Amino acid sequence: MAIVIKSQRDIDLMRKAGRIAAGARSVARQMVEPGVTTKAINKEVFHYIKKSGAEPTFLGYGGFPASVCISVNEQVIHGIPGSRKLKEGDIVSIDVGATYRGFVGDCAMTVPCGQCSDEALRLIRETRQSFFEGIRYARSGNRVSDISAGVQTYIEARGFSLVRDYVGHGVGAKMHEEPEVPNFVDKDRKGGNPRLMPCMTIAVEPMVNAGVWQVKVLDDGWTVVTADGKLSAHYENSILITDGEPEILTMSDDL
Repeated sequence: MAIVIKSQRDIDLMRKAGRIAAGARSVARQMVEPGVTTKAINKEVFHYIKKSGAEPTFLGYGGFPASVCISVNEQVIHGIPGSRKLKEGDIVSIDVGATYRGFVGDCAMTVPCGQCSDEALRLIRETRQSFFEGIRYARSGNRVSDISAGVQTYIEARGFSLVRDYVGHGVGAKMHEEPEVPNFVDKDRKGGNPRLMPCMTIAVEPMVNAGVWQVKVLDDGWTVVTADGKLSAHYENSILITDGEPEILTMSDDL
């Protein structure tokens, strides 16, 4: 499948989709408190996206049963909302997508629930910063691997590891488009190492573990957890490649 270069109309719609996705992420973030169920957060995200004139991208995607992925502590991604009540000291990863008039905004962040350990807060902070270190290289003429190297160099220098089984991706009329955007450099990875061009739209999303990089999938067929049970954090935004600095499409006040 070829990389899709977006038209100006496409980009305008992706900006709207991105703002809605970012707003839904903010709604979820504000609800993260001890005693709140992940199901309650999912309900509010669903209503926010719908009232904004969009559709929850994740709901029904590949059979996923909710509008938002909520992954707690050792859960890396794809956590299914349910009756679980958040507890003081949890870290909570929120991943949400919104489809507006056929185009997708996709974003994620990890936030603390109440008072967390210093190490947990450092993991959250460095995961977020690694995204910005990566997109310093998200410029026309560079290659995908330049973003990957920016993320990897920053994270590994701080003693954390990067999940290798799941990566960032192109985003647009589909949630997952070409190219893949790994958070690590792998010269042998299938899909090559395409050059970045103006009007490409990609989702950059570091998934960072406090321990080993290896992960496993739980019996529900969705929830990905760290192999050693240690904490994991996630940070993602959809971005537009321009003739200069990249534009973050999923902006919000609590970015």
